[in-house]
Amino acid sequence: MKSFFFFSFLFLGGVAFAQNQEIASADIYTIHSKHFNTDSIQNDGHPIILSFWATWCKPCIKELNNIAEVYEEWREETKVKLVAISIDDSRNLQKLAPMLESLDWPYEVYSDQNSDFRRAMNVNTVPHTFLIDQNRNVVWQHQGYTEGAEDILYEQLLNLIDQ
Repeated sequence: MKSFFFFSFLFLGGVAFAQNQEIASADIYTIHSKHFNTDSIQNDGHPIILSFWATWCKPCIKELNNIAEVYEEWREETKVKLVAISIDDSRNLQKLAPMLESLDWPYEVYSDQNSDFRRAMNVNTVPHTFLIDQNRNVVWQHQGYTEGAEDILYEQLLNLIDQ
């Protein structure tokens, strides 16, 4: 049994379950450099997926691209909202808007160029994805990305809305 859990941990890129952590309050930016506080991240009582990523992170982009392919179906079934938080610093920030334009993701995307939100949420590695309940509490999270991890995220999402 231990080997199964160890294998699952490795396969999922380091799954970790949160200890009822709430979404931290921090000032971040829109992609047009306007201040935005994370307290404003809401979804009318429905789940939220927070995905910390970077323009230079290929697994991050792969994960978000794969979710984009099924996102509308997820939204219809669960009313989930995905919010992507770029951790790019000011040197890489100029790449953000052109990249987002070419990717055409259906998500809200914000910039945490000062790393305040990243630190407050204890994000050390990207991609780092959080599943948030209707009360803004973290109910599940994972770090890293392997092909198919979005399916496990979706299972967790379905478990959350069935509660």
